[in-house]
Amino acid sequence: MQLPQRMPYSGASLVRVLARVTQTGVPASDVSLPDRLSQWLGWTDAIALSSALDAAAPAPVTGAQTTRGDATVVTLEAARCARTRATLTAAIDAWRRGDAATARRSRGTPLRAEASIEANDATIDFALFRQHYQAQQQSMETAIGELRTRLQATLATRGERHARLALVDATMERALDGRERSLLAAVPTLLETHFTRLRDTALAIATATTTAAAATPQAQHAVAAPPAGAWLDAFREDMHAVLLAELDLRFQPVEGLLAALRAS
Repeated sequence: MQLPQRMPYSGASLVRVLARVTQTGVPASDVSLPDRLSQWLGWTDAIALSSALDAAAPAPVTGAQTTRGDATVVTLEAARCARTRATLTAAIDAWRRGDAATARRSRGTPLRAEASIEANDATIDFALFRQHYQAQQQSMETAIGELRTRLQATLATRGERHARLALVDATMERALDGRERSLLAAVPTLLETHFTRLRDTALAIATATTTAAAATPQAQHAVAAPPAGAWLDAFREDMHAVLLAELDLRFQPVEGLLAALRAS
């Protein structure tokens, strides 16, 4: 089947993955970043950001707290970020392995290569996948939010320039939080559309194969239907890729703060 031509996109990995699974193009934007931000920020947000940029930075902490060992502080914070990311990634990976194993057991073994889509596959509800995705989003939001707040506080002790950066980042976080929540909340809906398309396509192929085999008995083994549940396995892989891409997107502010901390 000829897939529609899609424009390559070099932006965030989450956008690229969603463009692939939804089979949609991502047109190049002619709107600059400042112009885009001006559309997202209300006037109260703009005032808060301007105040953060113009205000005197908080005085850095002096004494024992800053002489503890700069390299040690950076190492500890970097390790904390790495552990958090590894934990979140492991949770995403564990669900994929556990869910796939459960699905295989529920279908029974072995799977016949020539089997068509099973009846229960046609009635699988996306609701459980939505619940899982939203639970993972909540875990990411909580854990990464704590990291970001911690790094902001640590940067605030590293000198006037870094204290100002921490203040600006905290202001931007508050200003864009609602927009980010709204956009990311739409991801499960996009996945549901993908889920439905894969399921319906697989069922249509299985039905057509069964009909052809019934009309021409001698062609039963010449026309192979997809393995039972193959569409669902493909969807799980796609959902796994989207979750990892969202994790990468959510971690970008943390990585930026950590890079600033290393340079301080």
